[in-house]
Amino acid sequence: MAVERGQSHSDDLLRGKAVNALSAQDRNLATALVLGVLRWQILLDHQVQALLKRPNAKLDPEILIALRLGAFQLLHLDRIPARAAIDESVELAKQAGHRFASGMVNAVLRNVSSTPRIDLPDDSAAGLALTEAHPAWMVERWVDFYGLEAARAICRHGQTQPALTVRIASPEVEAELAQAGINVEPGELLTAARSVVSGEVTGPAAFLEGRIRLQDEGSQLVAEIAASTGGSLGQNVKRILDTCAAPGGKTLILAERIQNARMVACESSPERLAQLRKRLAAHGDRIECRLADATALEEDGTFDLALADVPCSGTGTLGRNPEIRHRLRPEDLPRQAERQRAILTAALRAVRVGGRVVYSTCSLEPEENEQVVAAVLAEGAKARLVSLEARIEVLLCEGVLTSSGAKRLRECLTAEGALRLLPGVFHSDGFFIALVERMA
Repeated sequence: MAVERGQSHSDDLLRGKAVNALSAQDRNLATALVLGVLRWQILLDHQVQALLKRPNAKLDPEILIALRLGAFQLLHLDRIPARAAIDESVELAKQAGHRFASGMVNAVLRNVSSTPRIDLPDDSAAGLALTEAHPAWMVERWVDFYGLEAARAICRHGQTQPALTVRIASPEVEAELAQAGINVEPGELLTAARSVVSGEVTGPAAFLEGRIRLQDEGSQLVAEIAASTGGSLGQNVKRILDTCAAPGGKTLILAERIQNARMVACESSPERLAQLRKRLAAHGDRIECRLADATALEEDGTFDLALADVPCSGTGTLGRNPEIRHRLRPEDLPRQAERQRAILTAALRAVRVGGRVVYSTCSLEPEENEQVVAAVLAEGAKARLVSLEARIEVLLCEGVLTSSGAKRLRECLTAEGALRLLPGVFHSDGFFIALVERMA
């Protein structure tokens, strides 16, 4: 209900006190139910509405969610008996004060349970959108930009639980994980990334001490590319700006890779800044955590390197944040792009001549990616776009990228030399990464 009302995000709620108080089994079930309903909501509503006596009737949110929960269990979970799924949804309707509607919930879900499954065609944007429970406008864009096959892969990735990926401080940590009964596999791209196959990774001392960290592999790659811009081990970088630093995963990689540099990590939210300070505390005064709006930075020529990992629509993270598809509207993209242009402009001003800015998003939308970079350059910024092809080779030579990862990234370079990671092509979230250099 909180997600439906736009009051919070599923990720925050599922890590909250109420869920943590549950047994491990119930916690896993709660997570599966919430994320599963959010991922399949568009198709669930379509299937439920077809079984209503008045298909266009507007249902109270509590009843709609009870129907979604029941239908999701009946159609997508095979270990919950149909009677249990139906009875629990009927009880939810009653507990919400809709006793008269509980009979309708019971009847509709019994019909869902007895109706044969129908395979929907996915050979068009509209069919794919419904089959994979994504907004039609969103899928139509992806088909236009990337083609039907890529759009299908993006949608299917958005319907699955993302891979649990960790960053390890050293190969010895992997042995610790094995001793703790945690099985991992190498990452797709980075030598420091591991995909968790089984086991509870947040329990061992290595996690509690920060020697392994939960972080999507695409997110790690953004920071690795930024760190590589200063030459071997960042030897030419003394001052680094992280414009939108929270939650701090990329900041930590920069601090570890370029150990002789001082950093300024900005965050506009006081609450997130407090969490950022706590996470970066081990680096002492080498990292200044600053409450600041990245669009209003006043520094000019102060830094050697800036990371502008900007707030965005997040359409590359729909598997991790499924409610984005229900909240985002096409008209939101120009507003996002306006702020992104302002952040990139401020970051370019903040670096010295010859200094570089890594601009990145976890969006799949061109308005937030290449169009933002092109607009800033067209507005008269004395800067140029630098191909990331050389960065890939540097990271490969320094042992940061795997050879197969480097090969696959070369195939993901755009005509302008930026990187675009599409979900489904990789197991990571979707990312766009561009390198811009300030000119005299």
